Parts: sequence; C-alpha cells; structure tokens
Amino acid sequence: MTAWLRFGKFNLVGIAGAAVQLSLIALLTKSFDLRAGLAAAIAVEVAILHNFAWHERFTWRDRTADSSPLVRLLRFHAANGTVSLIGNAVLVDLFVERCGFPVVLSGLAAILICALVNFRLADRWVYRGTAE
Repeated sequence: MTAWLRFGKFNLVGIAGAAVQLSLIALLTKSFDLRAGLAAAIAVEVAILHNFAWHERFTWRDRTADSSPLVRLLRFHAANGTVSLIGNAVLVDLFVERCGFPVVLSGLAAILICALVNFRLADRWVYRGTAE
C-alpha cells in the first residue's frame, strides 16, 4: 500500500474519530458541565479506542502479523494516546479557558495539530511491520 493511500485511510478513520470526540466534548461540557480540559481528555480516550479498532481492520490491516493486538494497543496508547490526551487536553483548555474560543472549534484545532504526529508514530512504531 502506498504511503498516500495509507495516509488517506488514516484520515478517514480520524474524521470518524474526530466526530466521536467532538460530539462527546460537546455533550460532556454542555450536559454534564465538565471543564473543557477534562471533557477533552475523556473524549480523546473514547476516540483513541475507536480509532485503534478501525486502524486494526482498515488502515494497517496488512501490518498486524508481527505483534499481538494487545502489544499494538499498548503502543497505540503510548504513542497516539499520549500525544492526543496531553495535546488535546492542554490545547482545548488553552483555547477555551484562556483565549475564549468555542469548545468544539478548539477541539477541532487540537485534533488537526496532533494528527500529523500521530500518523508518523502509528506508521513507524505501532504498525512497524514489513508489509507494504
């Protein structure tokens, strides 16, 4: 699979995950009155699990033979999870609490900022198999 095709698949999964994440941020801040940073952290974790499941079956299904799903999930959490949880929580809190931006727009901006780093980490470490 070409790098561009894989990046396209990564972004399709990411768009679906972003919809999950942004919907959950809106729900948690509006309906449960959670602070934006905490809502972002919870929403990111749900999106991470969502995205991992889809990447396993869609984006990197040709690279799953070299390690167990548990190892890949742990790598995914360590890499994408760390970038997404810390990056999104910090950026959303900064954009909303300090800059006064809307929470969903802030969440979208944080997702975009973290996406490129997440793709590189997933491609080179989480799914580092030899199949191309």
